[in-house]
Amino acid sequence: MIAASLLALAVVTAGCSSAKPEAAAPKDSAAAGTTTAASKEPHADQLKIAVPADVGPLNLYLNSGNEGLLELVYDKLFAPSPFVKDPQPWLAESAKQLDDLNWVVKLRQGIAWQDGKPFTADDVKFTFDYYRDGPSNRYTHHVSEVPSIKTITAEDASTVKFTCAYACPTLASITMADLPILPKHIWEKVENPRKFTDLPIGTGPYKLVEYKADQYYRFEANPNYFQGKPLVDSLVMPIIKDPAAMFNALRSGEVDAAGKGLPPELLETFKKLPNMKVVNTSDMTLVELRVNYEKAPFNQPEFRQALSYAVDRKSINDTVMLGQAKPGLQGYPHPDSPWTNPNLSTPFDLAKAKELLDKLGYTDKNGDSVREDANGQPLELNLKAPTTEPTWIRTAELLKDQFAQAGIKVTVEVLDSATISTLLQSRKFDMYMNNIVPHGVADPDQFVMSHRSGYLWTKGLPYPEMDALTDKWMKEPSVEKRKQISFEMQTLFNKQPTSIVMYYPKENYAFRSDKYDNWLESPGFGIVEKLSFLPASARKAAGLAK
Repeated sequence: MIAASLLALAVVTAGCSSAKPEAAAPKDSAAAGTTTAASKEPHADQLKIAVPADVGPLNLYLNSGNEGLLELVYDKLFAPSPFVKDPQPWLAESAKQLDDLNWVVKLRQGIAWQDGKPFTADDVKFTFDYYRDGPSNRYTHHVSEVPSIKTITAEDASTVKFTCAYACPTLASITMADLPILPKHIWEKVENPRKFTDLPIGTGPYKLVEYKADQYYRFEANPNYFQGKPLVDSLVMPIIKDPAAMFNALRSGEVDAAGKGLPPELLETFKKLPNMKVVNTSDMTLVELRVNYEKAPFNQPEFRQALSYAVDRKSINDTVMLGQAKPGLQGYPHPDSPWTNPNLSTPFDLAKAKELLDKLGYTDKNGDSVREDANGQPLELNLKAPTTEPTWIRTAELLKDQFAQAGIKVTVEVLDSATISTLLQSRKFDMYMNNIVPHGVADPDQFVMSHRSGYLWTKGLPYPEMDALTDKWMKEPSVEKRKQISFEMQTLFNKQPTSIVMYYPKENYAFRSDKYDNWLESPGFGIVEKLSFLPASARKAAGLAK
């Protein structure tokens, strides 16, 4: 079935008038990995990269589920992301902080959108205004609330001034490294961005020239990219949702790389395959047990603390992930982020968990090994997990056993992923398994926002200790002092977590080295991201020289 789909893809690609003849043939990628004498950089005519999901026509208002694909098309003022210690100017030439509230950004000149229109300060002003004042999307709160940008002014064609409502010392390293810039001449005409289905136009190194729902994406290199011509002329990305089918396609050579990490049980097998390489990356994701903190008994901080103590994270990692992850012993957020307190600790302590439950009045009154509350009601909880994630289901089953050791009865319920995705908003759950992407666990502004958005906490719900720290954080104009306040917030959170971290996956990406062997990890993105396909000069400019 996969072979037939890929053959059909090759035929469609060959029949598209915008494709280069040499980029359409099914065996184009056989020439990959060559190095041109002039540039001494690797080159490939075409790569086929399997992706695990259809995220639509890359409209960031519809779905931002694969930011690596968005990065191919769009650029930001700073690069590569807020997940590194020191992002570098990208579309921006420089950013200067004038005082606690004001920044001035100078833009690179001579950059064009993929349709040939010039990129100017008006595009930057429009983007930030649109994110702040228009329909909400994944980026909105990084302009409207954390931080809050009061005014954006295009002072001339290459100068933009930003004025914040409160201190914004990390505006360049966080906000400007996170928000993709949109072309004003296209988006100002869009009445409803959620219904916009045109293929995107950015300033990035690749243009999306073809998208077939549930079938594939096809990108062509932007030869005039301001950071240098891409090293791969064409990227064809078949959508293969079934992990087994994806890795079978990689093993057989039907695709050249997989945009999803190898399952732990396949790691050693793929390492031994001829012409196959596996690289370990820091994807900065985590798998969590999410609890309904608005519902008893989870609304008691001590109860959430007891749950955390009852979890043997090392045992779960060894059993479920076969050691191919880091146990979540440092809690939330991700320990690889430069913005995370290195001293966080969430140990396994069953005796402490039992002690806390005793103090809360949950005791086993009838000797059936299940605790009861003061009214004699058994402490019985429900834990939901999605059918699409076998490792999460196995984790849930182990949690059931571990919580039983503390006297808590847990029933595991497996549901379809669509239903799981509605739980946070509906609040119809006790606990469920979930994962969080780098935006949530490696971005310090998002950690604050998550306590105001209904994820880690709900704005307006009493939490005086965290509210006091947040107020202190917002007033602090020093980056380093604000970072220390963030560390205090993280310590407070992990004492009474609403997200109980299970493990931090180590993503192992596999690719055929005979086709292309110039992949680069961008923290938080894995290897399927623009810098993998750009020359060494661009990698150096982003601070990620190989």
